[in-house]
Amino acid sequence: MKHLFLLFIIGFTSLSQAQVLNIDRKIETDTTFRRVRATFNFNFSNDKQRRTLVDFTNSSEIDYFLKNKYLFILLSQTEVSFNGKQTLENNGFFQLRFRDNDSRKIAPDLFTQYQWNGVQGMERRALIGANARMRWLEKKQSDLYTSIGVFYESEKWNPFLNSYAFQKDSLGIVNRNMFRLNTSAKFAFKIAKNIDFAGTTFVQFPLNSNFITPRWFFDSNLYFTVNKHLGFTIHYDHNFDTYRPLPIDDYYYSITTGIQLKF
Repeated sequence: MKHLFLLFIIGFTSLSQAQVLNIDRKIETDTTFRRVRATFNFNFSNDKQRRTLVDFTNSSEIDYFLKNKYLFILLSQTEVSFNGKQTLENNGFFQLRFRDNDSRKIAPDLFTQYQWNGVQGMERRALIGANARMRWLEKKQSDLYTSIGVFYESEKWNPFLNSYAFQKDSLGIVNRNMFRLNTSAKFAFKIAKNIDFAGTTFVQFPLNSNFITPRWFFDSNLYFTVNKHLGFTIHYDHNFDTYRPLPIDDYYYSITTGIQLKF
């Protein structure tokens, strides 16, 4: 276990997190070669009010580094909430990626993902794709990467799921398959000695007659470092999409604050 690095984050999530492909993660640099690094986050709460409120969240990342400065990244995230027998939240994803470890100006970025969101009626979304990832800036206190590529997306939307939270009248199951053009940018910079900001934004265009109705996702993190073992984080993301197969909201956002313990 000497090569395993564990990072536990205890956080509070005030709003449900949007479900959309996360195509970039910041990988911290190493002064020595490590074959494997892993991070895990588990939260569980059980609260008896009028009914029993149960909430479970988990996010994990395992990075497998290759000596040619490429790596495999396995990401997962799940969130389930119940108020008695009523499902308040049921979403998550699993993702596998192969990409460069921030060492080349242009490099391939390959990925596949499976996700679901019962509240929004997304029974499943499976996708596979490839990007060309480009490095524009890589300095000690800032960086900038962009990418462009294509992925294939297969979805099943089901308004009859128990957790579906919108009007079900006159709706039916929708199966949707398409290619999407994928564009993204990832940036990070140091605001002060102990404050860092990192953000990712990407826009995904359906490659059909609805090309002018893209999906836009923005993800950002503000890190406050107290010492080498303790820090605080503020996370914000949003998802805007007017091309949805079910009549759900176009805009979702999530705000998370947390304490970060490093060992």
